Amino acid sequence: MLEGEHVVAVYAERIGAPRSLIVTDEAMMRPAVRALVERLSDRALVVTESLFDEIATLPPGVGVLAVIDTPMPPPPANADFCLLIDDVQDPGNVGSMLRTAAGAGAAHELMSKHSAFAWSPKVLRAGQGAHFCLDIHEDVDLPAWASAHRAAGGEVIATVAIDGESLHAATLRGRLAVAVGNEGSGLSAALLAAATRRVTIPMHRGVESLNAAAAAAVVLFECVRQRAGARSAA
Repeated sequence: MLEGEHVVAVYAERIGAPRSLIVTDEAMMRPAVRALVERLSDRALVVTESLFDEIATLPPGVGVLAVIDTPMPPPPANADFCLLIDDVQDPGNVGSMLRTAAGAGAAHELMSKHSAFAWSPKVLRAGQGAHFCLDIHEDVDLPAWASAHRAAGGEVIATVAIDGESLHAATLRGRLAVAVGNEGSGLSAALLAAATRRVTIPMHRGVESLNAAAAAAVVLFECVRQRAGARSAA
């Protein structure tokens, strides 16, 4: 279930019509919502705000939700630039990572079995429509996928809190898969073993690490910077 005018509009623009669209009569007073209902009139239902609030999870006044089939694309056999999420269970972090990965131009996000459900309300809220800008693959055996990616000539970049190569000294070009683990235990031993290299974000003395979503953002956009430089040089 998608909630909020922005998320529903992004889905309709990028993916297509949802299975159903439910809006409140109050929300219909907003021009953008009215246009959305007119566009999807064959599957739209206008209800009272009190009825809407019985099924919505967001605060009153949002007024727009849609029901969709959960996308379940198979993991890609080849990936040019993607993010691997290893057992990150905080929905806010997962949603932020999705938003960052989409902003960085990653085509895929692959998630391990014990990561937060990518389509839960909190992840969708944090993602702000990013779900529909990249392919999300859940319940993936990340070590096996990473090993196959590496065998096919790709790079697997493992982010670690300590003892990795400095992020700013590492060469981050080519077909990259950036792996980020949870804040408690980091990446699994099996995924670390499948990595091409380990990188650490240089930190000011006295600070141990960033949170998982922030670390993913720093590493992904360093990859963007270096990959853009490589294309310019070519």
